[in-house]
Amino acid sequence: MDTKSPLRSRLALLASAALAGLWMALGAPASVAQSTELTGNDPGLEYLAAEVERLAENARGTVGVAAYHLETGRGFTLNGDVRFPMASTYKVPIAVQILSMVDRGELSLYDMIELAEDDIYLTASAISDLLDDPGVQLSIHNLLELMLQISDNIATDVLFREAGGAAAITGRMADAGIEGIRVDRTTWALIANWLGRPDVTVEAGIQPDEFRKLLEAERTQEDLAANNRTFNADPRDTATPAAMASLLRKIWEGEVLSEESSRLLIDIMYRCRTGEARLKGALPPGTAVAHKTGTIGETTNDVGIIDLPGGAGHVVTVVYIRESKLENNAAMEPVIAQIARAVHDYFVFNPRGNLGS
Repeated sequence: MDTKSPLRSRLALLASAALAGLWMALGAPASVAQSTELTGNDPGLEYLAAEVERLAENARGTVGVAAYHLETGRGFTLNGDVRFPMASTYKVPIAVQILSMVDRGELSLYDMIELAEDDIYLTASAISDLLDDPGVQLSIHNLLELMLQISDNIATDVLFREAGGAAAITGRMADAGIEGIRVDRTTWALIANWLGRPDVTVEAGIQPDEFRKLLEAERTQEDLAANNRTFNADPRDTATPAAMASLLRKIWEGEVLSEESSRLLIDIMYRCRTGEARLKGALPPGTAVAHKTGTIGETTNDVGIIDLPGGAGHVVTVVYIRESKLENNAAMEPVIAQIARAVHDYFVFNPRGNLGS
């Protein structure tokens, strides 16, 4: 998931090899019928939805999009009820559960969490890059910063545990009225499953040395193709674009967290350091975006809230790509960027929804 550091390059190589070989080994995946739904009284949204559908064809895979203008309630979805692997975008619901516990007084942002020896493993993490001995202590606040700013997997797994695990996190989504998001695994269980170890679970983990060997093992293109096929069919750790957009809207509007926690979460997401070529990739320079990326195998995602200029408001924008025929994750990023620019421009030039009247 979101991989660019010593280990990140290894995961990226695996992902690229998987993408390169999948289509020779398996052919195209079963197609998903395109489904578009409009929200709000704005006939002009038909034109935006049609343009996004056209741009989505460039992904050569299945694309899910949800856009929602926060100030007017107008929006649309493309494949809005189709499930996509969240990859590291699942760190947003984990953060919501943690901050809900802070709001209830069950945790403090300043609680210090000591990382055990088994917490530190080879993965996309500043912690494992710099510190490979036990004795590290980090606050809940710092763990949130690491998880959301640089998509640190060790910080995520520690917070997953502190949040009460999968049932508590998914249950928090249900309590918020969001049924289309489920969180099931730690990142190392998720990655191990993707790499062909279905026996690794949250309860039956894998030792750090064994995980390292799993990452470094040689795999044929056929192996990677089979792994991706299994992973893409797995309902665990998935979301629909509509559900993720609903979660982002509820965060912004203070429906799932206190005002203080909502602002904290959004502020951290504004400082996200990954995915510069995704939602932000084609936007005007300086455009602020509170977002979270996700990357694994054939999956390339970015979800967030785009600030619009001139008092035009803010637009939730969710783009998920799975089963792409493109050669690697980087090749999918311009599709996300172009879709985000189309959404941005539509609501900048039509902030009140009267373009089609």
